[in-house]
Amino acid sequence: MRRFAATAAEIAAAVAARDISASEVVGASLEAIAHRGDLNAFTLVDADGALAAAADLDRRLAAGEPPGLLCGVPVALKDLIDQEGLPTACGSSFYRRVSSASATVVRRLQTAGAVIVGRAGLHEFAFGFSSENLWWGPVRNPWDPSTSAGGSSGGSAAAVAAGLAAVGIGTDTGGSVRVPAALCGLVGLKVTHGRIPLTGVFPLAASLDTVGPLTRTVGDAALAYLALAGPDPADRWSLPEVVVAPREPADLAACRFAVPLPWAAHPVSREVRDGFRFALTALEQAGADVHQPHSPDLAPPGLLEESTYPEAAAVHRAWMQSHPERYGPDVRPRLERALAMGPAEHAAGLAWRGRVRRALDDLLSGHDAVLLPTTAATRKEIGRDEVVTEEAPLSASSQGSRPLW
Repeated sequence: MRRFAATAAEIAAAVAARDISASEVVGASLEAIAHRGDLNAFTLVDADGALAAAADLDRRLAAGEPPGLLCGVPVALKDLIDQEGLPTACGSSFYRRVSSASATVVRRLQTAGAVIVGRAGLHEFAFGFSSENLWWGPVRNPWDPSTSAGGSSGGSAAAVAAGLAAVGIGTDTGGSVRVPAALCGLVGLKVTHGRIPLTGVFPLAASLDTVGPLTRTVGDAALAYLALAGPDPADRWSLPEVVVAPREPADLAACRFAVPLPWAAHPVSREVRDGFRFALTALEQAGADVHQPHSPDLAPPGLLEESTYPEAAAVHRAWMQSHPERYGPDVRPRLERALAMGPAEHAAGLAWRGRVRRALDDLLSGHDAVLLPTTAATRKEIGRDEVVTEEAPLSASSQGSRPLW
């Protein structure tokens, strides 16, 4: 079989130029998936549907139809996003819903010429960060199958990192795109809430839920974002602005970056600290202004549970009350905690969320970006609940911080 370019941008360009057919690209993707079943990246591989979609795309291109941004690009779709005619399982033991209509993001992928090759595994109901799923088995990291691919969008990340798909589509409420991207060595884009439609996406906490791409390059993430983003009248959270590509790249020498304390002083592993320092040094060498302001409201973990769990409780209340045994041993206690929360706790959580948002708005009013490590460590062994970090003694002289560079 002919080789095809590894990045989504190169695949799209090659298929659009008819240097290679979408059928060849998708066939190679399906072959790779068959050889890496050990990763458990997919809950369902739609080989027939993907090959039919690729053949249809080839016919339309031959007839002179204009190619889309993701022409012929194989995509792994997180299995809580509806896809017409296929079951949505959400990584659960009991939820099975065969969708009569595809989610808005699926229709946009198809309009852009992407081909969905399968439904990717995840943490049960996206309520966790490991994708170690009791019902479906753990998703394994291609770099070391004894370790977690991260979660909750672990299958989407593993598929891209292993070269089974060029783009993975995940969801992110509190890190579910960013964590697997970090553990699998990928680019993970957590978009602004409301920028990519949630119509047809099973909720965790809808006021924070987002859909986002996982890719091997920043360019591919930008390409997928442009294909997915934009207003959707069917989504009550959708933002009205139309998203367009920037005319030119940013000039790093003109950029200001914040590494806020005490958030940046959170304990991390030596590998994470060294990698983060390397990135900050590279930015400074490129002429960027990098400094550490103190922002007391940005201190993890805060009241994250109180601000999000009541929404999860609203989704799962009836199922938990009637059949709690249907939930796995890590998700069930979280939902029990969520169901036990009262209005006062939720109000406190929402107030905390507001303070964090204001603190970030203040930082971004004078900076182009806030920089922080994504995860505390680069690896997590499957079956172990902890990760290894450096000792991080607190320093009173720097208000509890430890310099990162």
